Order: sequence, then structure tokens, then C-alpha cells
Amino acid sequence: MCELLGMSANVPTDICFSFSGLLERGGNTGPHRDGWGITFYEGKGCRTFKDPQPSYQSEIAKLVKAYPIKSVSVISHIRQGNRGKVCLENTHPFTRELWGREITYAHNGQLSNYHDLKPDHYRPVGDTDSELAFCWLLDQIRTKYPNKPEDMASVFRYAATLSHTLREKGVFNMLLTDGVFVLAYCTNNLHYITRRAPFGKATLIDADMVVDFNEETTPNDIVSVIATKPLTNDERWKKMQPGEFVLFKMGELI
Repeated sequence: MCELLGMSANVPTDICFSFSGLLERGGNTGPHRDGWGITFYEGKGCRTFKDPQPSYQSEIAKLVKAYPIKSVSVISHIRQGNRGKVCLENTHPFTRELWGREITYAHNGQLSNYHDLKPDHYRPVGDTDSELAFCWLLDQIRTKYPNKPEDMASVFRYAATLSHTLREKGVFNMLLTDGVFVLAYCTNNLHYITRRAPFGKATLIDADMVVDFNEETTPNDIVSVIATKPLTNDERWKKMQPGEFVLFKMGELI
């Protein structure tokens, strides 16, 4: 299985603290050695860093850690491959254009009997079940919404409904974002936490690292983090239930 990390914030925020904990699970404290990736949104654009190498020893990962990019929406993924070879094209997150907007997705789990997913418009570049499911998901959304709707939240709620169908094919834990909304869908293992004033300290489970968010934030900041497993050992993470989804906008659960 892989692990996911997502962030939604109301102000541009760096994810270095959480990202540092996740990277250790990519071959050091965890078995997810088959590549990693992260996508940051900045306005209408996004920048993605990927590497099929284990994240804990990746030079590109060290660059991202040392270069605190600030964003309101982030999706990251560390891979333990089960479908498709270990290579760059099979490394999450995956991004496609829809209505002139970059849509980014990452999946944790394994699907069976997924070859009946036959998207018309979008095509996978690699050979994973994850990317095929993403292409099918976007195809269904594009069919239902030929033009961009005014209520984008309805699009993500529809994506959650489609996720129920994918969950019937196996384990489907998923993150999806357009840079404004961040959707998290759970089959069996996903947690989230929302940090807001009064802020306190947090200690990573996988690295010797402590941060005092009170020194790094303003009283108006709201930051929600989604992860496969809790990244800190002194905060209260909420465990999602099978078939549950949560939708964030600018840090707030909506």
C-alpha cells in the first residue's frame, strides 16, 4: 500500500513539517520505496516534483524540504507499487486539465476487475490501476458537467459518489484537488486534522522534529492536513470511516 498526504489552507502555507515526516516512511520508517511525488498549487498553476526513487534518500525530496514552497492546496504520495512497474510515469500524483484548470489526484490501494473502466477522453500514460481510475473519474465528471459549473463543490461531491463505485473494486483511498477544493475519500485508512488558533506544539512520529505552530502562524490561519496515518504523536487526528469523504476549501471542512 501507499501513503497519502494532503493540505488545505486559507493562506499560503508550507508543508515542510508534515512532508518531512512522510518522506521518512518512503523507505526508512516505512516500506514505501517505489517513488514519491508532490504537487503545490500557486494561483491557477501548479508545480509538481516526482522521483521513482525512495523518498527518504531522494535528492529531489531534499530540495523540496529545503525550499519551503507556500501553497493553499497540496497533494503528496509515497508509493509501494502493486500495479505497474516502478518508473516516473507511474509515480503519483497525476494531473490532467479540466475546464482550463489543473486537476490533481493521488490514490492509495489496489483495485481488481478494473479493466471495465474505459475512459473515452482521458488516457493513462502509465500502466497503473490508479491512473486508469483517475482518467475514468474525470471522464464521468466531464460527461455530467460539459461546462464548468458555478458550484464547484457539487463536482467534488459527485466525485465522491463515483468513488463509491471504485471502492467496490477494492481499496480506494483518494485525494483530489483543483487548487481550491481538496477532497479526501476513505475506504479503510485515512485521517485528518484541522489546526487553528490557539496553536500549540507538534512532534513528528517518524523524525526528530518539533514545531511550535504558534510561532509560525497568525491567529487567523486555518490549516487542514490529511494523511493515511497520523504524522504527529501529540495531536488529535480524526480517523475517517469506510465510505466517508470530507471536502475542504481554504482549510475549512465544508
